[in-house]
Amino acid sequence: MRLVIVGGSDAGISAALRARELAPGTDISVVLADEFPNYSICGLPFFLSGETPDSKQLAHRTEFDGIRLFKNHTAINIDTKRRAVIVQDCEGQRKELAYDQLILGTGAEPITPPISGFRTPGVYPLHTMDHSFAVRRHLEEKNPRTAVVVGAGYIGVEMADALTVRGLEVTLIGKNKAVLPTVDTDLGVLVDEECRRHGVKVVNETEIRSIQADDSSLRLAASSGFETRADLVVVAVGVKPTTGLATSAGIPTGNRGAIRVNRAMKTELESIYAAGDCAETWHRLLNRYTYLPLGTTSHKQGRVAGENAVGGKREFQGSVGTQVVKVFDLAIARTGLREAEAREAGFDPFTTEVTVWDHKAYYPGAHKMHVRVTGVRGTGRLLGAQIVGHWQSQVAKRVDIFATAIYTGMKIDEICDLDLSYTPPLSSPWDPVQSAAQGWNAEARVTVPHSVQPSAAERS
Repeated sequence: MRLVIVGGSDAGISAALRARELAPGTDISVVLADEFPNYSICGLPFFLSGETPDSKQLAHRTEFDGIRLFKNHTAINIDTKRRAVIVQDCEGQRKELAYDQLILGTGAEPITPPISGFRTPGVYPLHTMDHSFAVRRHLEEKNPRTAVVVGAGYIGVEMADALTVRGLEVTLIGKNKAVLPTVDTDLGVLVDEECRRHGVKVVNETEIRSIQADDSSLRLAASSGFETRADLVVVAVGVKPTTGLATSAGIPTGNRGAIRVNRAMKTELESIYAAGDCAETWHRLLNRYTYLPLGTTSHKQGRVAGENAVGGKREFQGSVGTQVVKVFDLAIARTGLREAEAREAGFDPFTTEVTVWDHKAYYPGAHKMHVRVTGVRGTGRLLGAQIVGHWQSQVAKRVDIFATAIYTGMKIDEICDLDLSYTPPLSSPWDPVQSAAQGWNAEARVTVPHSVQPSAAERS
């Protein structure tokens, strides 16, 4: 059986490895546009900061037994009638790869913002290894003193951190009221303060409209009249699914232009699967498909696609959007739905926040954590959680407990019954997760009448 996989990052390599594991006799070919199979996009800021000095460390593996890699090849067409993928190498030479099953893991690409002068030398997107090499060359050859990061999402705040570590004066510009719009604004304000504490100039509610070069620097201007200058500009305003290959073959798309799939990761064309940042994601709480490009999701979807391509019957169990990011000394995490998202989805949400120590205060090094919990009024079903705390406060562990509770459909008061570990240097007899659950229950009993009925979304 011939399995062709287009894309050699998280989804593609996960699919190839799972297919090889279950059906070692399968002829597996992976087409990747560069020479970095399974590289870590999430690690690019740490490569540029110098904390991970060798770029090869970001590519977990370079060769795979039983898997043929077509490096520096671009898939330019799918002949669905003949079941063949036409690929082209960097010298323009073409070849056909015949398939019995095809998996598309073409990933995502940076959104090109409406900025005049976006292609000006010294202005860089950041999504691929080649992008990171270009930024690294600029840092080493031009020795910039100042940098502007346009976009204050995950990559933006990480790059503000990374460039500060390298000794640059950094300005971080975002269009929202605070950085990290994936968490509530007042939690984002805590991240604003952390960035400023480390010397980053944070400029919110501003959209850059033009970038111009002169003899000495780059001048950035916003429609609001804001202007600034820098020696280096990094633009990270989000991504969109890379689906040109799929759409040219007649494969339907859905949310935000992502490839439409079912939970077996099958597209609407026979023998073709899709997984990762190019595909839709089944959301476990919303009970529908959405677009949620995350590395963890890509690995899981790729594994499902690889298994099913060689005869399996597995379904992707869905995402709840669990994420965490480190910014200077803070870690910021979320899972599930925020209150506004829950309300938009048809739930009747109620949210509380507690501030608690990450471990026993008498043990040195204790830090305060902000833990916000969202649940359904009246029923107590857990919908989401957000946490901001010191990066050594096991924020990721704590949000993973909430993520597990959401996955299993737990109610908030049931979290208090979990048998969680405790020792004074690491936690308390009531872990911060449980303290937050108790806080929600206490406030809900006061403010939520018992007569409240479940919403339509909750009943579903």
